[in-house]
Amino acid sequence: MNSSSGQNGSSYVLYSDSFSTAIAKNLTVVLLGISINYLNGTLIYTFSKHQVFYHNPRYILFIHLVVNDMIQLTTAITLYVCTYVFYTINTFICCIILAFAVFTTLNSPMNLTVMAVECYVAICFPLQHSQLCSIKKIYIVIACMWALSLLSFLPDIFYLAATEPALFFTTVFCDSVFLFRNPIMKKEREVMFALYLAGVWLVLIYTYVQIFLVARSAKTTNTDAKKARNTILLHSFQLLLCMSMYVYPTVQKLVLIMIPRIYIHFLFVWYILLQILPRFLSPMVYGLRDVMFREHLKKHLSCSATHKGSVHRR
Repeated sequence: MNSSSGQNGSSYVLYSDSFSTAIAKNLTVVLLGISINYLNGTLIYTFSKHQVFYHNPRYILFIHLVVNDMIQLTTAITLYVCTYVFYTINTFICCIILAFAVFTTLNSPMNLTVMAVECYVAICFPLQHSQLCSIKKIYIVIACMWALSLLSFLPDIFYLAATEPALFFTTVFCDSVFLFRNPIMKKEREVMFALYLAGVWLVLIYTYVQIFLVARSAKTTNTDAKKARNTILLHSFQLLLCMSMYVYPTVQKLVLIMIPRIYIHFLFVWYILLQILPRFLSPMVYGLRDVMFREHLKKHLSCSATHKGSVHRR
């Protein structure tokens, strides 16, 4: 069951899936989530087994993105299934799930931006790269990402606890629209997200232009610059997918008004594109595209296959 909501958080129309359709949609989401998390888990295991990755800031940022994606995907699927199985859940539990969803959602663009900056430094300032992008500084940057994410969401929780403490003992449809209904808080989030995304895009555009100039001046000799340029283009594509969540309410209303018959199916397709596809791109783009990581991953998979074969023969 899914519902659409008005601007005040009240539900003005309700659409229900048939039982078989609901089962099919939930199975699709859960199976896709398990598959992507298994792939991401394999990447994390490969990273943890090879010390060479621990001393390279690029791989540390990559694996942080993978872990972040796993948490985000897990919380997104949990919320999706809960809307069908329970519809409403305890507000306190909802706040915990939403907190992880918001933290990881905000971390993704920041992580992509830091990875773009690391590529920029490696190509444009290769002699200063080890100093500017040291392992210690990378961990500090990752800590700052989480701190900024916490500061963006915790004030809303504290405000809710101070103004509506009884709400935490009730059940609610677990969506930020239903939970945080204060228009001032909503406007504050919109302004903060706009500034946040504008800063991310400015950094991505600047780093891409600078790397593009280096690649063009080097002509065909600097393959690293061209690869870094292509990587930042992929960052931008992922960021576009991340940004789709901000246009979702507008698109949702348009679909509901213009073609209400496909509304509930639109929600499902949009969910796949918004929550699942970006999580699938990270391991494909950074794990399998990188030569060194791909080689170690192949060794890990071949060793696992050999081990399973020997156990089977026994």
